[in-house]
Amino acid sequence: MSTIPQAPAHPATPPPNNSIGAGGIVRDAHQPAYRGAHFPVHGVFDRHRGRAEALAADFGIGEVYDSLEAAVTAAPAGCVFDVAVPATALVELIPQLPAGANVLIQKPLGEDLEAAQQLRTICQDRRLNAAVNFQLRFAPFIIAARHLVDSGAIGRLHSLDLRVTVKTPWDLWPFLRGIPRLEILYHSIHYVDLVRHFMGEPQGVYARTTRHPAYPCLAATRTGMIMDYGDEHTAAIVTTHGHDFGQRHQESYIRWEGTDGAIRAQMGVLMDYPAGADDVLEVCRGTGEGAQWEPIPLEGTWFPDAFLGTMASVMCHADDPETPLPTQVDDACETMAVVEAAYLSSASGATAIPRDE
Repeated sequence: MSTIPQAPAHPATPPPNNSIGAGGIVRDAHQPAYRGAHFPVHGVFDRHRGRAEALAADFGIGEVYDSLEAAVTAAPAGCVFDVAVPATALVELIPQLPAGANVLIQKPLGEDLEAAQQLRTICQDRRLNAAVNFQLRFAPFIIAARHLVDSGAIGRLHSLDLRVTVKTPWDLWPFLRGIPRLEILYHSIHYVDLVRHFMGEPQGVYARTTRHPAYPCLAATRTGMIMDYGDEHTAAIVTTHGHDFGQRHQESYIRWEGTDGAIRAQMGVLMDYPAGADDVLEVCRGTGEGAQWEPIPLEGTWFPDAFLGTMASVMCHADDPETPLPTQVDDACETMAVVEAAYLSSASGATAIPRDE
């Protein structure tokens, strides 16, 4: 068993939660995670009742509600509302939750920065203990990597690179068809949030996001992005989700480089999603020809184990407001601001190449 921390803090007595939404991410990640950790789920509401009933049957959830109002009215004291609905629905849905409620909101926080800021105001006005489900921060390999970085195992962190080259089955999420923003808002937003988690706030963003011919009904699904941290630090995100050439050359990794070493994590879930491959974490202590890579045994995976971290953080903060809430709505707005800057950068076009007349 690894001695490097990989799990988030859990509340001593987890309060129940009500699932608002019963879609694929709830079935594949939320509910398996909660069941494994014995987090009690009181009930579920989905506008497609049959989907809610199927989820309740498969995960032993006691109540299926006919409406959001019923889910709110029947919620037990201290309940966490686990909201997993399309971003378009959030501005209408969140004000219907009780004042002072505990809320975990599936990312993204709205379709754009304006919506995110509106949702932030709603949460403030209604005194919601609210966080956004940027669960990659809580993946076992990320918690371990954070410990390694913070303990000085690789010296001073100066470079963070994320590369994803996979075949993503976008048809699993029908609500993505026809929306104007896709890859950065619904996928690379995880990596933007992760870069901020390790490197703080960037000065700016250079980005281009483009469509793929395999997905004529979808907005852009390929992205190249550089987050500007000045002359001595760098963070880059490169993704393509249309690599339909088998698994041999698929990639899905994060690489941290420091002055005295490096860390590499394979995000296995993205390869052959949703079945996924193994998560892998390695650390290199030292530099040069004598440097050795050491595997770090992992206890758990991004899907579903990381979903415990975001839920547990809301529960712990509700129990003790002095406990940090890492992905609180205010922080999520900062991630949304970087996402907005990336889209603005992409729309503004490249610097023209100076050529002789």
